[in-house]
Amino acid sequence: METKRLKRLPVGIQTFSNIIEDDMLYIDKTEYIWNMIHLSKYIFLSRPRWFGKSLLVSTLQAYFEGRKDLFKGLFIETVEKNWTEYPVLRFSMASGKHMEKDQLERYLLYILEENERRFGITSDSKDPNVRLKNLIASAYEKTGKKVVVLIDEYDAPLLDVVHEEQNLPVLRNVMRNFYSPLKDCDPYLQFVFLTGITKFSQLSIFSELNNLKNISMRPDYAGVCGITKEEMITAMSDYIDDFAEAQEITREEAIEGLKLQYDGYHFTWPSPDVFNPFSLLNAFQDHDYTNYWFGSGTPTYLIEMLRKFHVVPSDMNKMQTLASDFDAPTENMASITPLLYQSGYVTIKDFNRATRLYTLDIPNTEIRVGLMDSLLPNYVSMRKEAGNTTIAKMYLALLNDNLDEMFSLLQTYLLTVPYCDNANSEGHYQQLLYVIFSLFGRYVEVEVHTPTGRVDIVMKTDKALYLFELKLNMSAQAAMKQIDLKNYASKFALSGLPIVKVGINFDPERRTIGDWKVEG
Repeated sequence: METKRLKRLPVGIQTFSNIIEDDMLYIDKTEYIWNMIHLSKYIFLSRPRWFGKSLLVSTLQAYFEGRKDLFKGLFIETVEKNWTEYPVLRFSMASGKHMEKDQLERYLLYILEENERRFGITSDSKDPNVRLKNLIASAYEKTGKKVVVLIDEYDAPLLDVVHEEQNLPVLRNVMRNFYSPLKDCDPYLQFVFLTGITKFSQLSIFSELNNLKNISMRPDYAGVCGITKEEMITAMSDYIDDFAEAQEITREEAIEGLKLQYDGYHFTWPSPDVFNPFSLLNAFQDHDYTNYWFGSGTPTYLIEMLRKFHVVPSDMNKMQTLASDFDAPTENMASITPLLYQSGYVTIKDFNRATRLYTLDIPNTEIRVGLMDSLLPNYVSMRKEAGNTTIAKMYLALLNDNLDEMFSLLQTYLLTVPYCDNANSEGHYQQLLYVIFSLFGRYVEVEVHTPTGRVDIVMKTDKALYLFELKLNMSAQAAMKQIDLKNYASKFALSGLPIVKVGINFDPERRTIGDWKVEG
């Protein structure tokens, strides 16, 4: 049988023209673009990093520059009749990170000069806002056409200082000053599109551009970035087969595995299932399940903010909140929820219309394992590498139904590591086990309510449902007695899986597991 030729995957490629001209795979998003340009003159879209925002901006640039040849066979070719060429100013703030005030102002002048050079415009002003206003007006006068302004990752200079009370207001003022001409230049503008990860309420684009249309949570734009399950099944069907063949699994198993690993994003409700595009493309290219998106860099500000708001790992599981709480301006947030949601570490999983409450949860296995791996040092500090090796051996023991070996490994390991100050609390050990079980890539939940009480930890695998009761300075038998006395197992009788009861006692003096008991 002849092997079907697959188009090259655009891994890391964010330039639309390169993808089309080099005949790489392109998932057609031009219907969204057509709808956007007829929706509003000013549009804002928030999506996590590496989710296709820059490619969307590049596609908009090609469209407004009238490059009809690039859109052959795409949706927009069937509806656009005029193909007018507009002057397009494109600004990427992605390289404006980790900068002090003076550096940031120089960077803004640099990207302004790049755009000025394209239109043969000169300016010697040292004020970025003056330069931007002059650039827009001059481009309009030179071409006789209204100007399109595309700003990618508008918030990049602010993200790494979002937890810094001194630097954030300073840099925020620089950016507010830079964006301020967009309102005054309205007569010269055809279309303005901004992307970012988060919202900053004090920026002029939100406080002055009151006609800015935020499409981030609109159901009709749920799939504008990322790859929907339908798009994967249709446009990427041959890649699924290729992946399945390399993994020596069936097509159905490949789809289910990819779904568990990279799917699960919903930026509104209802919403199609959205895959992380960066991870999915890499997985198809490498024929492997790896934590590509999380491995591309965990922002330091996220870990800092988790500490600032005293977030324990299980807090990120099934959070119920109003939209105003998780879609809130980042710098005014009273909890870490807006940052977790807007950055892509939790996503919408359900919505109750009666209460207007959204349920947020970690989207998929990649993010759950990546987050827990980042949080592991809080529980086994200074020995993360050895900890990961132990966890891998523990997981193998679990797969072999050998819980005695699993807990023996953990018991020995915990004797070798330093602890936090709160290591003599039952809650500390509960969170430690939650992190470890999450690193197994299994469903895990803490404080699960039953009619008679709460189960400390519930873990579900393909083979069984495990109920864990934890005790501190008591005995595993006492923990098992509580499971039986309160009949925790009855709540899960219809789960379709064997119930395994596990009682664990932690020794606060030795700071490790004292003993454990397994029944099931």
